[in-house]
Amino acid sequence: MNNIVLIGMPSAGKSTLGVVLAKTLGMNFIDTDLVIQQKTGRLLQKIINEDGIKDFLKIEENSILSLKVNNTVIATGGSVIFCGKAIEYLKQESIVVYLKVEFDEIVKRLDNITTRGVVLATGQNLKDMYNERAPLYEKYSDVIIDCSNKVVEEIISNVIKEEKLWEKL
Repeated sequence: MNNIVLIGMPSAGKSTLGVVLAKTLGMNFIDTDLVIQQKTGRLLQKIINEDGIKDFLKIEENSILSLKVNNTVIATGGSVIFCGKAIEYLKQESIVVYLKVEFDEIVKRLDNITTRGVVLATGQNLKDMYNERAPLYEKYSDVIIDCSNKVVEEIISNVIKEEKLWEKL
């Protein structure tokens, strides 16, 4: 295992932290949301709006299954936990780190939920989404890092100090 996969709620900081973590550890970096946009030539929200959630998740899963990387920090979309084959594929060669952020902080951070490409079922609000996803992030993670009320440098330091991460890498 030589990849680090970051999972968590939208706005948990997966992309931002992923870049800094990759630089700090001398690893490569991939953002799967950007992989999807490159493969489709469309923004995430446009795919969700035009194709629907089911098709978006299939595109997300196929994009992740196409990755062949080593020594890479991978920032996933928040909905990766709904892509069974994709998350299992990532777990085969990676340590999965859940960047946990409390609901109240997600509310403060996530001000563009309807335009940033967040998979949100019809009638589902942010609290519903949080309650549905949090247990799945915990289920699929190897390591949980508390990111609430912490700055990037502190979170990176906590990831690097995490013994479980180094035991598995």
